[in-house]
Amino acid sequence: MFNFFKKEKKPENIKEVLDYLKNLEKKIENTSEGLKKLKRESKFSVQKIGTIRYNPFSGVGSDQSFSIALLDGNNNGFVITSIYSREGNRVYGKSLKEGKSEYSLSDEEKKAISKAISPE
Repeated sequence: MFNFFKKEKKPENIKEVLDYLKNLEKKIENTSEGLKKLKRESKFSVQKIGTIRYNPFSGVGSDQSFSIALLDGNNNGFVITSIYSREGNRVYGKSLKEGKSEYSLSDEEKKAISKAISPE
């Protein structure tokens, strides 16, 4: 892969210099293509995260409930909400397309999505 410490024979004539430059040009082209491919593929991995902690019920304790939005480069992904109460814990998941959901979103879920899309 990388041969930082490999000692190469120094070119001795113009033909060797030109061959070395052609080889170097091919390596740069391969690296550039690899970077383009990586950039295309990374659009679909989780890149943006927004989290909101809150207390939905008075007298239940501290901010043990939360909403977390996980989005890719196109703002597609999902939001997970966990609501904690004395009776138990409920977890909800909603898919997102371009930052919007086909399901109704709570204010906290909207804040988590907004925070993921444009962090402060």
